[in-house]
Amino acid sequence: MSLQPLSSSTPSSPPRIVVLGSLNMDIVLRVPHAPAAGETLLGRSIDAIPGGKGANQAVSCAREGAQVQMIGCVGDDAHGAALRDALARDGIDTAALRTVAGEPTGTALILVEDSGQNRIVMIPGANARVAIDEASLTQQVQGAAFLVAQFETPMDQVTRAINAAHDAGCAVMLNPSPVQAIAEALWPRIDTLVVNEIEAQTLSGQNADSPEEAAQAGQALRARGIARVVVTLGSRGAVAVDTDGARHHPAPKVQAVDTTAAGDTFLGALAVALGEGQSFDEAVRLGIRAAALCIQQPGAQPSIPLRDAVLRSPLPPDWITL
Repeated sequence: MSLQPLSSSTPSSPPRIVVLGSLNMDIVLRVPHAPAAGETLLGRSIDAIPGGKGANQAVSCAREGAQVQMIGCVGDDAHGAALRDALARDGIDTAALRTVAGEPTGTALILVEDSGQNRIVMIPGANARVAIDEASLTQQVQGAAFLVAQFETPMDQVTRAINAAHDAGCAVMLNPSPVQAIAEALWPRIDTLVVNEIEAQTLSGQNADSPEEAAQAGQALRARGIARVVVTLGSRGAVAVDTDGARHHPAPKVQAVDTTAAGDTFLGALAVALGEGQSFDEAVRLGIRAAALCIQQPGAQPSIPLRDAVLRSPLPPDWITL
């Protein structure tokens, strides 16, 4: 099936999205290849770039045109101030972003190979101090299109947030990364699950390496009570699974420079498009286009594109029903 290019028009009232998640200062080392055990390698460069899955997803939502509120923690240090300022420059509401005295801001050490592949080690720092107040969060999600969450903040607090949002009538979009088990009672409270191949395989117990396998894994995950599942497949695009079955959405062919924030960029575009009332498949295609632009630029947040750039980008190939 073919789709026409998405319209550049947006609703008169942009969707509002609340993001609970991590904020990290990314220390990015560019290297020819990942060093082997015991190997000393000459790197190409080092940079400090705002990142963290929560902050990246918030920035992606904002650059797609949403009104965004960020919930999280930073340390009382220069990195924390820089991360707060970076969000503010994208128009993100940081009133619920807490500064924790005596804790360092979260840090991620990222090795980016010449191939564009990345390897990441994260030090949680202040992210481990996130604490949810259900009454406050209930007010924050009133009228929001989604509560977006990941697993780079304490699992018990993510669970409290999901329960509070669901009880308040706010849809939940979850990116369970880094992957860990999800309590059975929590599954039906998730509206949209966004996972990569590894996360899909871990949570479903099924391989998700090919589009066909990803569709089966996605169906197994959706059977636990989730309305929609997306399995992202990197350069092969994504598989969308809902009540209408499974579709493979291929990605356009581009030269990858840095894949660090590709998944977060995809999720932000997906959430905003769904919040605008676009169809699931249209939203997935928009996410793929945004991610394709993201990986052609270095860095996490600096590589996340604006909506206008995404709408000017090439359309992906037609989707395939699986």
